[in-house]
Amino acid sequence: MKNHGVWLGFTLLAAATSAQAADKVSFGTNWLAEAEHGGYYQALADGTFAKYGLDVTIVQGGPQAANGILLASGKLDFYMGSSMLEEFDAINQGVPIIVVAAAMQKDPQMLMSHPGVGLDKLEDLTKSPAFIAKGAPFYEWLVAAHGFSEDNVKPYTFNPQPFIADPKSIQQGYVTSEPYAVEKEGKFKPNIFLFADYGYSSYATTVETRADIVEKNPDLVQRFVDASAIGWYNYLYGDNKKANELIKKDNPDMTDDQIAFSIAKMKEYGLVDSGDTLKMGINAMTDARMKDFYDQMVKAKVVKEGIDLTKAYTLKFVDKGVGLDLRPK
Repeated sequence: MKNHGVWLGFTLLAAATSAQAADKVSFGTNWLAEAEHGGYYQALADGTFAKYGLDVTIVQGGPQAANGILLASGKLDFYMGSSMLEEFDAINQGVPIIVVAAAMQKDPQMLMSHPGVGLDKLEDLTKSPAFIAKGAPFYEWLVAAHGFSEDNVKPYTFNPQPFIADPKSIQQGYVTSEPYAVEKEGKFKPNIFLFADYGYSSYATTVETRADIVEKNPDLVQRFVDASAIGWYNYLYGDNKKANELIKKDNPDMTDDQIAFSIAKMKEYGLVDSGDTLKMGINAMTDARMKDFYDQMVKAKVVKEGIDLTKAYTLKFVDKGVGLDLRPK
């Protein structure tokens, strides 16, 4: 009986140690909490991260945040990038950051125009007054690929009123956000031109980490990427109420209506789940897409030629079909 008690003690100790063994992980987002971050909040809310042995803290981004710098300096483990342009810049600067997954197959950036005034095709917009943020790389692409002109650019202050007031104007935005503001304030549904549907091939909502983490702790990276993919499936197709509550807790200005609008647009435009994800799973990336977008940006003179793309990303952790069984038939 004494020996049995010793073995029982070892068993209980092992179980307790296992229960305490969750790896602490910090994940910095690139903006205030919103539905566009939903997969990560879902994995936190429904226990998926915990199931994968991860104790995840989501560090909210925002106007004053510098989460990308915190990743590079070792104070965050993962970071949500906006597009591959950030990664190209990091490689140029010799910062050892690498993209390990891409939650959005389509970049949500787009242009809006007023309906019913002859601005119903992308080519109709090339001479319109354009409310665009100064130096926006996507506009350089529009100039190079679709004949837009820098002469038409007007200062953009992230206020939709100038666009609403001028029916001949166009405005930049994210398909999940700015159209909602226009519908609410302008009382009309704008035409939407999603850049991804016109050849802009960047991934978005990327997951970045440091090269040393990829090298020294690939299992940690794999578990974070897999749990995130499952989080996205459950957020888009399952019960996302708890995730949305966490989003609103982090960002009290976020409303249920805005969240519902954003989720609907993510589904309508296939931002997260379309194309390669249909066979390879959410977070999918390919070499061909990476090269295509890089070549586009070189042609538009947004990035310099000669970047070593092998330092920008790795396919080691994606394209394995994780979570495919969670997509509704």
